[in-house]
Amino acid sequence: MIQGLYLITPQASDEQILHVVREGLLGGVQVVQYRDKERSDDAKVSLARKLVQLCKEAGATFLVNDSAELAVACFADGVHLGQGDGSVHDARKLLGENKLIGVSTRSVDQALKAEMAGADYIGVGSIFPTNTKDDAELVGLETLSKVRRAVKIPLVAIGGVSWMNAAEALDAGADSLAVISAISEDPNPALAAKELALLFNSRKASEATRVMTIAGSDSGGGAGIQADLKTITLLGSFGASAITVLTAQNTLGVHGLSPASASFIAKQAESVITDIGVDTIKTGMLYNAEIVSTVAELIQKHNLLAVVDPVMIAKGGADLLKKEAIDAVRDQLLPCTYLLTPNIPEAEALTGKEIKTLEEMEAAAKELQAMGARHVLLKGGHRDGDAIDVLLAGTSIQRLAAERIDTANTHGTGCSYSAALATFLAQGQPLIKAAASAKLFINEAIRHAVPLGGGHGPINHFAGAMAVRDAEREGS
Repeated sequence: MIQGLYLITPQASDEQILHVVREGLLGGVQVVQYRDKERSDDAKVSLARKLVQLCKEAGATFLVNDSAELAVACFADGVHLGQGDGSVHDARKLLGENKLIGVSTRSVDQALKAEMAGADYIGVGSIFPTNTKDDAELVGLETLSKVRRAVKIPLVAIGGVSWMNAAEALDAGADSLAVISAISEDPNPALAAKELALLFNSRKASEATRVMTIAGSDSGGGAGIQADLKTITLLGSFGASAITVLTAQNTLGVHGLSPASASFIAKQAESVITDIGVDTIKTGMLYNAEIVSTVAELIQKHNLLAVVDPVMIAKGGADLLKKEAIDAVRDQLLPCTYLLTPNIPEAEALTGKEIKTLEEMEAAAKELQAMGARHVLLKGGHRDGDAIDVLLAGTSIQRLAAERIDTANTHGTGCSYSAALATFLAQGQPLIKAAASAKLFINEAIRHAVPLGGGHGPINHFAGAMAVRDAEREGS
């Protein structure tokens, strides 16, 4: 059955195609379609057989574009036919009953004819404008929805699909998303694939989605690992953890620290990743350069989609990140970060620049992105006035605004906000929607905080989660 992320190979050298496919499979590609208008027949067979082996090792489906003969020669799992590339009947005679046959369509009528002819799946497109296919005709989401209602076999949305619009195609009824440039032209094709593949988690039960927090332990329960696991659980996902530092802490401040060894932190994380698995991770207090380096290596080794909260200073003033570790965050962690979530003081420490205005926040977000973070959410709670955060999602800037709540009970705000983001992403929400959901969660958690202790009391995670659920019910 065709489902999940579907990668069509680009027109490129053998080495580049193999690299893109290898990285795409690492990121969660489930179907690879070999499309080639340039090579000789022998060269196509040679390259296709290498691609078959990569897909076999990854447990992915391998298809050939247009040619059933090539599919037979390279032992492919099937063939994808355009409207002028022969009939399903002829392809079936050549391939046999156990192979997959897909057909590109542009209308309900074409889709129905392909289904009646015995196609196993249908491609519909172009859904969005695209430059990767010369004869692409824009059919749009409405046609995709009509085809979904008309046929029973799986649908692949083809054409112009990117991380910014992919969720719309899924909502319109696609079972699979076909992409080329969204992965092949990305500087990090494995992470680009991961970002897209994660959207399919929207079709899972939330309790089957997995979030791991790599952070410090707060004995007072308001921040760190404790706040993260409360957030993840209350929002409906499964939470796991790797503890970096034990702290003796309460609402008045941090009264002692005892870091774990970097090797033991890695062992905690590896134990979870290799058994339970993770959809996203969230990092918090990493304390020293060795721990930062270890976490960066874990992210790269396992191609993890990481929400990085660069925790540096506790509300009571204690240093939670050694000064020499800031360079390690900047040089090693940022380049493998999916979403960076600094507050203003943390962004100032990383950029070396003062941040006062919204325009300076936006400039800082762009600078942090230039350092390697794929996306940046710069939190504005340290400014006067409304609590306005800046989200730099790709090249798009969004301002997330909320009224400022007059309270001292904000302990755990940063930890919980980033944990909520990691959770919503793990559940398949696209980034901009996940950020809006997390903003609602944290704002209501602050609004309903109950005073505990003699200092900065903890936020109310339960109230934040209930506000999100109420909003989901109203929107459904």
